Amino acid sequence: MDLMDSYRRAQDGLDTVLAAVRPGQWDTVSACPEWTVRDVAGHLVWAQHQVRAWAAGEEYTERAGAPGAPHPGVLAGEDPLGTWRSARAASVSSLTDETLARTVVLPGMGEVPLRALLPLMLTDQLVHTWDIGHPLGLDVRLDPALVPMAFDWARTHALRRPGFFGPELPVEDERADEQARMLAFLGRSSAA
Repeated sequence: MDLMDSYRRAQDGLDTVLAAVRPGQWDTVSACPEWTVRDVAGHLVWAQHQVRAWAAGEEYTERAGAPGAPHPGVLAGEDPLGTWRSARAASVSSLTDETLARTVVLPGMGEVPLRALLPLMLTDQLVHTWDIGHPLGLDVRLDPALVPMAFDWARTHALRRPGFFGPELPVEDERADEQARMLAFLGRSSAA
C-alpha cells in the first residue's frame, strides 16, 4: 500500500470515530492521561497544522496542541469535527511529491524528509482514534492493514515520557491481536 494511501486511511478511521462523538461527550476524559476527547481532537488538529507548515517550509510556533500541552482542546473549538476536517483538508492538499521530499528537523529524529514523518503521524492518528473511541464505549477496530506499520514504527521510535507514551503494559491474553499488543506497548489498557 502506498504511504499516502495509508496515511489517508488512518485519517479516515479517525474521522469515523470523531463523527461518532455526541455533542455532550467532547469533554469526557479520554484514554490519554489528563486530556479530554476535545483535547485529543485539538492535538490532532495541531498536528495537521504542523504537517501543513512543514510542507510549506514554514515555521509553526503554536504549542497549545503539542504533545503534553495542558489544554489542546482550545484548538478544536466548539466544533471539533469540523475543525479537524478543515485542518485535515488543508494539510493533505499540501502533501505533494515535492513537499514530501522537503527536509524537516524533528527533535530525536534529526533532519529527515517530510515523507519519513508520515509513519509517525499515521501512528499518532491510529492510537488517538482508540484514545477517543474506547472511553466512549465505541468498539474501535483499527485498520488491520495499518496496525503493523504503526506497531513497527512504535517499536523503533516510541518516546516513553509524560506527554508521549507511557510504560509498556503487559498483554494478559496470549490470544490478543496485534492491535491489543500495539496499544499495550504504547501504554494503553483495553480494560473497561
